[in-house]
Amino acid sequence: MWSRPRSALPPAFKSMDLDKQLEIIRRGAVEIISEGELRKKLASGRPLRIKAGFDPTAPDLHLGHTVLLRKLRQFQELGHEVYFLIGDFTGQIGDPTGRSEIRKQLTRLEVAKNAQTYKKQVAKILDMRKLKIVFNSRWFKKELSVEGMLKLAARASVSQMLSREDFKNRYSKGENISILEFLYPLMQGWDSVMLKADVEIGGTDQIFNLLVGRDLQKDFGQEQQVVLTMPLLEGTDGAQKMSKSYGNYIGINEPAKEIFGKIMSISDGMMLKYYELLTDEDMAMVRGMHPKEAKVNLAKIIITQYHSSQAAQKEAEEFNRVFSQKESPSGIASVPTNGTITIKAMLLEKKLVSSGNELRRLIKEGAVSFDNQKIENEDFMPKSNGILKVGSRRFLKVEYK
Repeated sequence: MWSRPRSALPPAFKSMDLDKQLEIIRRGAVEIISEGELRKKLASGRPLRIKAGFDPTAPDLHLGHTVLLRKLRQFQELGHEVYFLIGDFTGQIGDPTGRSEIRKQLTRLEVAKNAQTYKKQVAKILDMRKLKIVFNSRWFKKELSVEGMLKLAARASVSQMLSREDFKNRYSKGENISILEFLYPLMQGWDSVMLKADVEIGGTDQIFNLLVGRDLQKDFGQEQQVVLTMPLLEGTDGAQKMSKSYGNYIGINEPAKEIFGKIMSISDGMMLKYYELLTDEDMAMVRGMHPKEAKVNLAKIIITQYHSSQAAQKEAEEFNRVFSQKESPSGIASVPTNGTITIKAMLLEKKLVSSGNELRRLIKEGAVSFDNQKIENEDFMPKSNGILKVGSRRFLKVEYK
């Protein structure tokens, strides 16, 4: 079974009050199963093995992923051994959690490319000198035989799998569920057995998979891992969880300008949740700030984390110039016209709208203007110099010749 020696806890950790450690670990967490077990593990005086798995099914990490990553960083600072598990084998199957249909399987090459980008991006949050990066292909390809996989599959029943909410819903609707999807929770649980994990962290939607890990560890004579769930971070729409497929994500590799604009677009209520899950700010202080001031501060904190303080200050000044002083943004694209080109043609050419339907919707919502005058027709033809504005963050300079 895969293992590595454990080092002694640093003196700073040993002297830290147990209740203080638990307070840090609890921040932002939804559930700990169980806190009594966690307290006992912490009181043992040894560094705990903290596991979180990430399937590299997409190349970019977004702020939703960083909720878990920040919790891992807290465990690192408390002196524990953090294992960043890249599911390069399970990623070829795809986690069925929350899915209403079978995932498209990725190739080994796609998973490998995505895994490389993950390692670069997590370095912005985690202390890479202390991080243990492991790939689960190590045991699924080499150490777990076909016979071993059959024995693993025998640990669960179909009825147990169908008790899972998303599987139950799909089954009741007559939708397909692949055998591979049934195997996925067992594979994730086997990762915990191989790492002898003390704690596994995941989103609230992962609770079924995390508990399977506890069951498998018990079956194989190990001390069961504590399960710590973190809330799912809603995206910029404030409704669905942050996801690239929903188009509501804020990528940590996106340009600072995009990050700033997207954060300024979230609701005041969501802003407080972002503060709690994505920063270490004192929440009483945040609640005492004016919402606009707080949101600008949040955007600056996030950009400083993933770009630089200089980039954060630059975007804050640009935002103030454009939206407070009503000036045009710098560095915007321009388009020449002789007075016979419609705004529809201009905006589609510069990809400021994705389609005519989107433009018509924005016009109906009063979100399209030319030199601060609302536009009511997609066939409007500007006959002077001016700024064409779409929504709150898209601009186009019209140059009349």
